[in-house]
Amino acid sequence: MNIYKILLLSGIVLGTLACGNGKKEEKKEIGKSERQNRLITVDTLMLRKRTFQKQIVCNGKLRAVFKSDLSFEGAGVITAINGSNGEYVKKGAVLATLDNKEAMVELEKSRRAMEKADIDLQDKLIGQGYAADTTGVPAMILRNMKISSGYDNAVDQLEAAKRRLANCYLIAPFNGRVANLDAKVYDRSANKLCTLIDDSYFDVEFSILEAEIEEVALGQHVKIIPFVNDKKTFYGDVTEINPLIDDHGQVKIRARVRNADSYLIEGMNVKIVLEREIKNSFVVPKDAVVLRDGFQVVFCYRDGKAVWTYVDVVMSNIDSHVITGCEKKQTSISENDVVITSNNLNLADGTDVTPNNKQ
Repeated sequence: MNIYKILLLSGIVLGTLACGNGKKEEKKEIGKSERQNRLITVDTLMLRKRTFQKQIVCNGKLRAVFKSDLSFEGAGVITAINGSNGEYVKKGAVLATLDNKEAMVELEKSRRAMEKADIDLQDKLIGQGYAADTTGVPAMILRNMKISSGYDNAVDQLEAAKRRLANCYLIAPFNGRVANLDAKVYDRSANKLCTLIDDSYFDVEFSILEAEIEEVALGQHVKIIPFVNDKKTFYGDVTEINPLIDDHGQVKIRARVRNADSYLIEGMNVKIVLEREIKNSFVVPKDAVVLRDGFQVVFCYRDGKAVWTYVDVVMSNIDSHVITGCEKKQTSISENDVVITSNNLNLADGTDVTPNNKQ
């Protein structure tokens, strides 16, 4: 009986020990899995010296190269309008017409007066023994005969009548788009009927600081980005640099841009980006640089850890920084350093990380 009790107790002890070892192994596996899950996944970039696009960003407003407020030369009642706001018209197109009945009558009277004056001139020439076609008539004699016959007055009256009739038609002086057209048929002609805008090219004026003047040159390429849609970019060239610094320490610049797809509009607010190439620079995305203890730092990936590295930001553009080692902290960076570019806001020196990529 005692032997059976001893064997039973031995089995219980062995079973307990076996179960205990299993739990330890299980805890060990779970701990390893949790540690792997706690690793922060980051994107990385391998430092290489490359060209940096130094940028000056300004605000400006588009102005059409050719823009004109159009109105009739004379007064009268509008009988026809041949355009509408936004419509594109060609040079020489008739935009609107005034009542021209009186002008037509005046022109016809002037033509008859011209015919009579011509006949009178011919009679005087023949009476003096000259050919009717004025061939061989001395200039002074011909001038006196034209005055005495009323020929010159008739010519002036005919030209005036033609101009009066022509003034009944409002003609487009250049290719462009109609704007600010508010008049209606049967209105009396106003000071301004409409505005004509040539929107094939625009000038954009903007100002830069005196310290930036060396960054700009005639013919330099610029980017023009509308505020309403920062996904669209147009390209132009600097055409004017005003040789004067104003009271605010700024210099006015003008650039010209082609309206490639008729997207740009007169008066549109735009962002202007001037770029200049700076070669042999360490360039990183702006997200790669964070603040720690009042200093700018990047985290470098080394042996599975994020290593805190102080840097100085030398210059910046819209999306990137040029960095060097930190002079105050006496740190340095070099080619082939792997810089962490994402998920770095909450990193500390020595944090375990795992990279998504190595660029």
